[in-house]
Amino acid sequence: MEDEELRGQVATVASALNDRLGELTCLIRDVLASRIVELQGDAAIIDLLESSVAGNVENILHSLRHWIPVEKIEPPSAAFEYARRLAQRGVPVNALVRAYRLGQQHLLKEAYAECLRRHSAPDVQAAVYQRIVTVTFDYIDWISQRVVTVYETEHERWLTERNTARFGRIQDLISGATDDVDASESIIGHRLRVRHLGVVLWVHETGAQQDQLTRFNRAVSAVAEEFGSGSPLVVSRDRASAWAWIPVPDGFSPDPVVIRPLLDHAAGPPLPMIAFGRPHAGLAGFRQTHLEAVQAQRVAMIREDPSHPVTAFNEPGLNVAALLAQDVEQTRWWVQETLGDLARDDEQHVRLRETLLLFFRHDSSYTATAEAMVMHKNSVKYRVTSAEKILGRPIGDDRQALELALTACHWLGQAVLSRD
Repeated sequence: MEDEELRGQVATVASALNDRLGELTCLIRDVLASRIVELQGDAAIIDLLESSVAGNVENILHSLRHWIPVEKIEPPSAAFEYARRLAQRGVPVNALVRAYRLGQQHLLKEAYAECLRRHSAPDVQAAVYQRIVTVTFDYIDWISQRVVTVYETEHERWLTERNTARFGRIQDLISGATDDVDASESIIGHRLRVRHLGVVLWVHETGAQQDQLTRFNRAVSAVAEEFGSGSPLVVSRDRASAWAWIPVPDGFSPDPVVIRPLLDHAAGPPLPMIAFGRPHAGLAGFRQTHLEAVQAQRVAMIREDPSHPVTAFNEPGLNVAALLAQDVEQTRWWVQETLGDLARDDEQHVRLRETLLLFFRHDSSYTATAEAMVMHKNSVKYRVTSAEKILGRPIGDDRQALELALTACHWLGQAVLSRD
């Protein structure tokens, strides 16, 4: 078939389809609305979808009728606005791309039926339909790239604005600048009238990845799933840290031993450090659990021990260590004065300090301490006696100060130990 004849035959089919533009638009709109779950029940989005479908179908038919290359056609403004609106509502980009594929499928189905009605000769039908398929595929490929770019740009802008608004409102809640729970829940998109567990996550600045927030989200989601809780709230504080709140049931208490293995599979590398508060209920609890997580983070950052990536405020002595961590210089001086050579930073003195601390925590019971350390009672006695000799005084003298100093050594590590 000659080019001129083919152009005429294609134009005939395209014109016939154009005469049915309204009908085709409604048909494709209904198909997309029923097949794409993310669009169901949203009247405003469906209306905008209809305008986008009409603009795109009209463009394809215009290209076919007048033999215009698709790249010279102006994209319909409704298509760009539809992409922006999906981005603003958090609808996955896959739903946008899938709509174009399904729309293309049904337009080609109607075009094929029109070819059969208009032309009886199989060779004419084949040539006309091949041209329609080529132009339609080229157009969908061309427009898809543009709307995806619009979607991604808008999604990034929307996330930035939303996160800014959410983070600003969260800061107001934490500081006590607002107590408006209803408005805050609307802005944040998260229920506040429940029991929460506050979480702080961070990595070293030099180890932060471009998708670090995504990695933090995976880590928190894995923890929340392990707890059997609801959807967590996660906000980026900066490129290397994030704050989170996990809804938890009454009576729940975080266990660092359970949480640690989850990080290997969900978050790394780099493996994030995580600090937890204690569960608290309501708006006051939302604030308190976060402040506790921040205090636990401060202790963990002073301790700086990658082998212990999980720190929880409910661990024994952590709340005291958090207070002592507010003035590390003064705490170091006091610890070394209280413990003397027992504050030396070496393996032998670490063993003696940890044994003596557990001895105090188990009411000075050699038997209970030995069971906790899985060792013989005589070994515990030997270590306690050795620690007492290094101190140069009975451990019963000013026991409270000794226990506090040992707690500081346990949690703050080298920051308060003697290296002489």
